[in-house]
Amino acid sequence: MEKVEVKELLEAGVHFGHLTRKWDPNMAPYIYMERNGIHIINLYKTAAKITETAEAMKKIAASGKKILFVATKKQAKDIVADKAGAVNQPYITERWPGGMLTNFVTIRKAVKKMAAIDRMKKDGTFNSLSKKERLQVDRQRAKLEKNLGSISDMTRLPGALFVVDIKREHIAIKEAQKLNIPIFAMVDTNSDPRQVDYLIPANDDASKSIDKVLSIVTSAVADGLNERKAERTEKEDKAAAPAPKAEAKKAAPVAAQEEE
Repeated sequence: MEKVEVKELLEAGVHFGHLTRKWDPNMAPYIYMERNGIHIINLYKTAAKITETAEAMKKIAASGKKILFVATKKQAKDIVADKAGAVNQPYITERWPGGMLTNFVTIRKAVKKMAAIDRMKKDGTFNSLSKKERLQVDRQRAKLEKNLGSISDMTRLPGALFVVDIKREHIAIKEAQKLNIPIFAMVDTNSDPRQVDYLIPANDDASKSIDKVLSIVTSAVADGLNERKAERTEKEDKAAAPAPKAEAKKAAPVAAQEEE
């Protein structure tokens, strides 16, 4: 896992909060001071929370469960798609599909529809359609890909959510709360930290800040996945190892009798 350095958090602008008049009083324990009408986040507390969050995410990844990353704001979209995609985790960077979690069965049907279109193109069925029908199917496929492409491999509900900007992604937060899915999040000074299970007090508006935090947590996820892979390899090696010979087991009691 990437080491959390306060200096690097400072350079990335993680400490810049919102205007003081927009603050949420529940964020008071994580605010260091006020400067020019802006709240400054205590980076020592941020560093501790990142470490705590990263460890928890590492355990979830090692258990084989997926972590769904959610960030639809412009500054975060590309960063989340890049970082989450690199560790093979699902992500939502376009509009949150209502019922994504609470009505997961319907979402899975849409994903299967996308797969069915892909099969049509492979087996030649697509070419037998009229030009107009092919155009309609292509448009439908493009729309599904845009909204659900990154979760096409997610066959069950995620083990956790990682959210950038809980105010913006309030629908995702509510759905996860209903299903008791753990929520990890970057929480700025204008948001209520009580809505999430693991918070990282941080600037959720600047791309540098988002990139820094995401780099650390996805590094922890990668470590968890590597641990799981190593455990599987060890089990497979044990299963493939030759069993001890029966003669060796029989020889032991015989030798004991001779000593008597």
